[in-house]
Amino acid sequence: MDAGRSKKILMRLRRFYGSVRPDLSYRGIYQLAIAVVLSAQTTDKQVNAVTPELFKKYPSFRALASARLKDVENIIRSTGFFRMKAKNIIALSRNVIELHNGQLPKSREDLMKLPGIGRKSANVILSVGFGIPALAVDTHIARIAQRVGYTSSKDPLSVENALTSRIPKNEWTTTHLLLIRHGRSLCSARNPRCTECPISELCDYFCSIREK
Repeated sequence: MDAGRSKKILMRLRRFYGSVRPDLSYRGIYQLAIAVVLSAQTTDKQVNAVTPELFKKYPSFRALASARLKDVENIIRSTGFFRMKAKNIIALSRNVIELHNGQLPKSREDLMKLPGIGRKSANVILSVGFGIPALAVDTHIARIAQRVGYTSSKDPLSVENALTSRIPKNEWTTTHLLLIRHGRSLCSARNPRCTECPISELCDYFCSIREK
């Protein structure tokens, strides 16, 4: 994958999808951080179904830090793994209050020390929440990066490095959102809709199946 081909890929995706926004519903950095933790191994739609009640009852890190575990579990039960997620978002809130003066930290290293936040989640919070260049790699992005030809690796960090080494830093956030939208819309894990894809002629996967 050279820089010129990468530029064409992103340009075509921007034309095709237009302006893209996160599918998670949130207001402010507190809601984003909690929603991102809840989104692990479930859909954004499912998270959006429970967060209005959660954020109404617990409108801040301070409020959530003092929540009863069972009450939080009951609200977020439908997101799956709700016991662990409830523990994580309460512990995360306590950490923010006790260790960071109530302010979510703006460094990847500090974010990854918080319960429930790994590298992918930290990158989402940095890029979407703080406007700090980062490129989060989820299953959609990893799949597309492999298919199109950015990398042959399945390791998320290797995929992230392959993308960020070829894409300008100021486009990382948009790229993250575009690839997620593309993965959900056309480039699905099973039966990708290649004939409708705006980047099919630039995609290694499509070229390989067309030759068969």
